[in-house]
Amino acid sequence: MRVLLIGPNGYIGRFVADRLLADPAVQLTALGRGDDADVRFDLASGSPGALTRFLDAVHPGVVINCAGATRGGARELTRHNTVAVATVCEALRRSGCGARLVQIGCAAEYGPSQPGSSTAEDAVPRPGGPYGVSKLAATELVLGSGLDAVVLRVFSPAGPGTPAGSPLGRLAEAMRRAMQTGDGELKLGGLGIQRDFIDVRDVARAVHAASLSAAQGVINIGSGRAVRLRDAAAVLARVAGYGGALHELDGPPPPMRSQLAHSLGHPGGGHATGGHALAHSIGHPRPDSDHPAPVPHPGAYPYPDGCGSWQQADVRTARDRLGWRPRINLEESLADIWMEAACRI
Repeated sequence: MRVLLIGPNGYIGRFVADRLLADPAVQLTALGRGDDADVRFDLASGSPGALTRFLDAVHPGVVINCAGATRGGARELTRHNTVAVATVCEALRRSGCGARLVQIGCAAEYGPSQPGSSTAEDAVPRPGGPYGVSKLAATELVLGSGLDAVVLRVFSPAGPGTPAGSPLGRLAEAMRRAMQTGDGELKLGGLGIQRDFIDVRDVARAVHAASLSAAQGVINIGSGRAVRLRDAAAVLARVAGYGGALHELDGPPPPMRSQLAHSLGHPGGGHATGGHALAHSIGHPRPDSDHPAPVPHPGAYPYPDGCGSWQQADVRTARDRLGWRPRINLEESLADIWMEAACRI
């Protein structure tokens, strides 16, 4: 099977490439904006005709689109997440290759959901920000293209390679700095939200399965379980061996110490003394200074995906139509995030 992978150097794309390269039945061609791609092409500025000519030359059986942008203004997000997908769809319609399209969507397309609920694929999307809007528009383009296509709506990816600017990445960086400077307290904001974290390697497995299946439409890819960021922080502290106090700035519970990691079924570490408190908001980029500014009222820093306080995936469709289930638990994902952060100490 010849596969064209678009966006091989992104967070998800790297693991999809690794997964496909491990399959001896796959002949992989990578298309991206970087110099290390097999073919350099910018979907946001390149013409559908040029991409069509390439598709006709390579003749892939499957096209996987992992390209896109997660940051920037509405115009930039629209260019890289919507216009780019329109280019892919138009090129595939013009091409004679008849390739199947696997598009990587995201849970931000759904927007906020009711606490305690599981979001299924038939939920009415109400994205809460320009990123979700741009990705939802891309999904609608794919679904309306008439192509053999499936959209995988990935919830909150985690694990090795987690971007430093993501909430879990910022959490690990805040803890690294606290350990490096000997701070006995870590003040964190934005820990009250609950998200469905899914390891990026499990996402890559789902992409591989989708490329081999006949499934069409939208399929959720998540763990099926929402986890509070405060619980993820406690587990990360235990994995990291951070014995200081974790003070939550935006929640009603009293100051939380890392030994309270038993909230996820694990004993914690010991006490630490001395040092001053570091203040961070996990849902917002930290200041450039090595001495962060105090965190304002928690309501000032919403979690950046525009999905409110709760998201949890209904993953039955992935199980039934792809034969896929998540294998890697959140503790292993957090351990891998910490290993990369610890290398910077």
